[in-house]
Amino acid sequence: MRKHAANCILLVGAVAFAAGLFQLFKLRFEAGDVYPAYSSLRSDPLGTMALFESLGKMPQVGVVRDFAANNQLPSGRGNTYLHLAATRQEWLSAPEELVQEIQGYVLEGGRLVIAFLPETSRPRSTIGPTVAPGKAPPKNPNPGSKNTSVSPLFKDRWGVEFGFETLPIGGGETYSSVPVENQTKLPLPDSLAWHSGMIFTNVNAAWTTVYSRGTDPVLIERKFGSGSVVLMTDCFCLSNEAMVEDRHPELLAWLIGSARQIDFDEAHLGLVEDPGVAALIRKYRLHGVVAGLLLLAGLFIWKRSAGFMPRNTGRQPQQEIAGKDAAAGFVNLLRRNIAPRYLLRACFDEWTKSFARRGAHSIARVDLAQAAFEAEAARAKVEQDPVRAYREIRRVLGGATSERDSIRSAK
Repeated sequence: MRKHAANCILLVGAVAFAAGLFQLFKLRFEAGDVYPAYSSLRSDPLGTMALFESLGKMPQVGVVRDFAANNQLPSGRGNTYLHLAATRQEWLSAPEELVQEIQGYVLEGGRLVIAFLPETSRPRSTIGPTVAPGKAPPKNPNPGSKNTSVSPLFKDRWGVEFGFETLPIGGGETYSSVPVENQTKLPLPDSLAWHSGMIFTNVNAAWTTVYSRGTDPVLIERKFGSGSVVLMTDCFCLSNEAMVEDRHPELLAWLIGSARQIDFDEAHLGLVEDPGVAALIRKYRLHGVVAGLLLLAGLFIWKRSAGFMPRNTGRQPQQEIAGKDAAAGFVNLLRRNIAPRYLLRACFDEWTKSFARRGAHSIARVDLAQAAFEAEAARAKVEQDPVRAYREIRRVLGGATSERDSIRSAK
């Protein structure tokens, strides 16, 4: 009784532990703090889920997350690509294939928005490989390389360099935001609270400064064919916290533009989709093949577990049934093929055919036996008595032995 009670208590404890663990993971994933900052999968202040879901409610506008681990952008026509929470290290050396991909995207009419992660302290002297939009960042950047804060893509192709201006320190030894002013006639807010010390320097004249911190641009735009590129040093205005406390719908509408599809880049944050077998099955609609394989596996398991023939246990039966010998089989064969009234005639015919080879009786004796057989058959008329006919034939042939002996003695 005690053993059963202990097992029940253990089972209840295991179920309670599993339920608590499930609830904990559920709360973590609902809050989204398991995802990187400024991911559209986070619902806490550091995420951008509010912006993602708000844009998804707009009519005739599609909003998707890009988890692809390749170096390709979608078709640029009618598309806005949001590359949020970018870092300076990601863009320090851009490969030529990335440059060509971006140029092809914007020349097709796409709008590329690159919003950098807010920087509150002066960055270290580092250089690292570029991470393209839609590409996961490297896990181990090289911190011991030559000092640079210039990306060949930004400096050589776009005419932009990075700089830094220290943020003021407020109460509690924390950095305070700084105001940035609108430098255009666009219907945008006159001033924004900026939470990053990063600025743009040596900006090419082809760029339009939208917002600046004093004389230092912090949000710029440039046209490339029918598309455009927007660079901003702070992405706080796109976060869930900004959607509640410091929302600027005019700025958000200007950033998105007139796109019919909006892509949120999640891959460069490390959220990369790894398609497995299930994804390939859904993509190529192989549900019937999978069902057939499962059915075949089930039949194989059934065949191996329960055969059609009874299992041989190796035990001998207690009572064995003896079989019949060859004579019994011959008798059964005769019964099936010869009627009883024709049995004696068939035997007599076979005997008369083979007596010459044996030479056991003379021709006269054989003739007498045949006459006796015919007389018995005539007497019966309807059905011959085989036993009586057999005895008569044996009587006629009875003197065969004495006759053979007398011939041998005469010789």
